[in-house]
Amino acid sequence: MTTLTHPPATGQQAHAEHPPFSMRRAARIAGISYILIYALAIFANFFVVEAMVVSGDAATTVANITGSIGLFKLGFIAFLAVFLLDVVVAWALHVVFRTVDRDVSLVTAWFRLTYTMFLGAGLVYFFEVVQLLGDAEYIAAMGTEQIHAEVMVALGSFEATWLIGLAAFGIHLVLLGRLALRSGWVPRVMAWLLMIAGVAYVVDTAAHGLLSDYESYASLFLAIVAIPSMIGEGWLGLWLLRTRRFAS
Repeated sequence: MTTLTHPPATGQQAHAEHPPFSMRRAARIAGISYILIYALAIFANFFVVEAMVVSGDAATTVANITGSIGLFKLGFIAFLAVFLLDVVVAWALHVVFRTVDRDVSLVTAWFRLTYTMFLGAGLVYFFEVVQLLGDAEYIAAMGTEQIHAEVMVALGSFEATWLIGLAAFGIHLVLLGRLALRSGWVPRVMAWLLMIAGVAYVVDTAAHGLLSDYESYASLFLAIVAIPSMIGEGWLGLWLLRTRRFAS
């Protein structure tokens, strides 16, 4: 008894059966995710970490965290959400810009995923602080000074790991801005802001390692990074969400 077999699908047939993901849907997913990341990162970084951690003052830092431990835990949840959403954004941006240059778009996504991996690794140290300050028996056994030292080491490790990842994020923004310029359908000013922000991230990471008195210039570097980044990335999120340039 013979059986009928179907010939393998050609490239065009496979493409028709499994069409590529819609650029418009990917843009909207990226836009929504970007806006969520924008809000969550501002909350976690400026209203939790920057507000509670006092460089060189372990006692005040621990007092700030224990006095608002619920807020500190919310900061962890916010960073965790950013970590997960960044994976979605890396994929969605690749879908949006792969028609400009598929290979460069893929590398751009890889750099964002590299940053995301560092953020995830850094969150292990952030969570360690929650555990250290939530274990009364451990605190009693180790003593106040030891706990303070361990908390500051964990916070420092979190910031250092995240900082290294931000260098990869900076390269991601430079490549993304370049793709945006080449596309012809992204506002050029926004594309340049993304590239400037990317360079600023890389320079800031390098400055942390090269300048022994970085703290003296911390406010300046924060402004150099934050201004183009907040404007450019915020604009990108809104543009992706509202643009009608892509076919459905």
